[in-house]
Amino acid sequence: MLDAAIKALSQMISPPMRSILWRSIGLALVLITVLAIGLQRLLSWFATSGEVWLEGLLGPGWHSSLEILSWIVSIAAGLGVVFGGIFLMPAITSLVASLFVDDVANIVEREHYPAERPGTALPFTQAMFEGIKTALLTIVVYLAALPLVLFAGAGFLIFFLAAAWLLGREYFELAAMRFRPPEGAKAMRRDNAATIFTAGLFIAAFVSIPIVNLATPIFGMAFMVHMHKRLSGPRPELIEPARQAR
Repeated sequence: MLDAAIKALSQMISPPMRSILWRSIGLALVLITVLAIGLQRLLSWFATSGEVWLEGLLGPGWHSSLEILSWIVSIAAGLGVVFGGIFLMPAITSLVASLFVDDVANIVEREHYPAERPGTALPFTQAMFEGIKTALLTIVVYLAALPLVLFAGAGFLIFFLAAAWLLGREYFELAAMRFRPPEGAKAMRRDNAATIFTAGLFIAAFVSIPIVNLATPIFGMAFMVHMHKRLSGPRPELIEPARQAR
């Protein structure tokens, strides 16, 4: 696993990967800026007007709970774009990864596995669906854990473990679906859940590093291509079922 991570890191700055790396970073910067500003505006609205609206909707019995929530949200809104940039990065990289999955995988397979048959490119809509689904799920999990971050350090651990599970799951399935039908890729991920979660810890650590984390889609995808190869072995016959399923 460590060897796979080192190979992914070294290949990130190789000439064939540089164009994808810069495009990935540029897109991630645009998305993270737009969404972070949007999140800050949403939190600011809730801290001022949203509490009154929710109390009118839920009733006066929720007044104390909503006051506490408003206080938490006010702190989060005060952190603004920086807060959004940190906590939305895993969601953003999930979305960006879905756009570059085949570009990255093709380069890794061509360089490290030239004797094996290459994978089949994922349909654009399927890759985007997986990316959007993971991004939305990441945001939901992070918002649920937000109070724990503000009140206890355990929230940061929850963020880290959630990122490991969510990102490891998405990147592995994207790599596996180049060789297997979607259900087969998900079944393989479930059968190797502990290994893939451990691999996801590498990606979660990478996405936790400011600035460097903009390259997470490249590292995560290259890393999981290696992990899929190691878990499945050279089995070119899997390409045909994948093609028939699409």
